[in-house]
Amino acid sequence: MSEPLIPQFDDDTDDGERMLAIICSKGNLDMAYPGLILGNAALGEGVNTHLFFTFWGFDMIVKSRMNNLQFSPAGNTALHLPMKDMRLPQAFAPAMTGPATSMLKKQLAELDIPEVPDFLDQIVAAGGHLWACRLSADMGKLGESDLRDDVEGIISASDFIEMTKGAQLLFI
Repeated sequence: MSEPLIPQFDDDTDDGERMLAIICSKGNLDMAYPGLILGNAALGEGVNTHLFFTFWGFDMIVKSRMNNLQFSPAGNTALHLPMKDMRLPQAFAPAMTGPATSMLKKQLAELDIPEVPDFLDQIVAAGGHLWACRLSADMGKLGESDLRDDVEGIISASDFIEMTKGAQLLFI
């Protein structure tokens, strides 16, 4: 029997600053948090962090939408109800968006996890960078005045890729 392969993740040849680029493409409440949590964690470790909001993820930075993100259990067959391991039958899922959103917000609040706009405030205060996707802005007929004031600009995907050259990349 051969010895198990143990990966080595430390790279002593890296002489530059660590950078994380997160592409936030989902606007549902439950999908907004993974990028924010990972971005916040990276900033806490001193990693230069850039978040790029595109397609439905754009809702996280649009002033008129950012406070009203919803959690829909429709299509989420992994959703567990708070009682044991019961699952929500998909036939009832569309009618459950309001209660599911309230339940998720309550659970997050009990864990002292801030709401999305407050979380973005914390990320920016810690040195994180927020970028809006040009295509998403054009499709939605939105400009900089429609976005959070701390979004640094509306840029193309190519611009984002160029500015984050060499970064770890997460697509959420």
